[in-house]
Amino acid sequence: MAKRSLAAFACLLSLGFGALFGAGEYLSSPARRQIGAAPPDFPASSVTIPSAAGPVRGWMVRGMPGAGTVLLLHGVRGNRLQMLDRARFLSRLGYGVLLIDQQAHGESAGERISFGVREAEGVRAALGYLRREQPGERIGVIGMSLGAAALVLSKPGRAIDALVIEAMYPTIEEAIENRLRLYMGGAGGALAPLLLWQVPLRLDLTLEQLRPIDAVGALACPTLVVGGEFDRHTSEAETRRIYAAVPGPKQLWIVPGAAHTDFHGLAKYEYEARIGQFMAQHLRGINPLKK
Repeated sequence: MAKRSLAAFACLLSLGFGALFGAGEYLSSPARRQIGAAPPDFPASSVTIPSAAGPVRGWMVRGMPGAGTVLLLHGVRGNRLQMLDRARFLSRLGYGVLLIDQQAHGESAGERISFGVREAEGVRAALGYLRREQPGERIGVIGMSLGAAALVLSKPGRAIDALVIEAMYPTIEEAIENRLRLYMGGAGGALAPLLLWQVPLRLDLTLEQLRPIDAVGALACPTLVVGGEFDRHTSEAETRRIYAAVPGPKQLWIVPGAAHTDFHGLAKYEYEARIGQFMAQHLRGINPLKK
């Protein structure tokens, strides 16, 4: 009986290790998808931008001269379609908009998802493209989850004029532990090291490189930090820590009732009002408090 129990335990342990190894493979594997041309109601041009990590593909729509332009960066395992509704509302307000597929997502090049480190190369290339194609226009960025991490880890300095960070993880350790706890309960936290040890092996990166919270102090533009009240992937407390680390001027919006979700889709009218005012103030110099 004891031998059978031991064998059963060993079998379960082996299955557990196998599941975690498979999870590590899934999390870093490419999320490719053919996107094609922009939809008819969003008259954008397809663009290909060279980068150190390979070609970055996306859509670009021009806005009113002098209105400013906004770069949109989607979340993990998504693509530019995830940001299309944001692009539509910004375009209606007259902004130029660039949506890209990040490294190893959609139609962009890349062998592995790297949680923001190598995706940062595509962000730098996209910002360079905007400076060439839209000279003199002020640049805003909206980054969602992975997109926010990629922007922060790109260390843009004064290359951008306004930034919206949405549901960004502070450290890879917390990101993985939160997800394991969410799907496996209390035991998930104890299993986090089994996923974390795979990061250097799969990505040739150190855990120290995957700490966006350490890079936000170098931001040099007005920043709006957004998080969900009930987000269990990036908790409200973690979002507040990120906000505390961001230099001013800055704003914080904790979206009531929100989990790790599309904040625009959940709270469309308030989202558009807040982000619209933020971009108008910092890309066009329009202060909503002044009449």
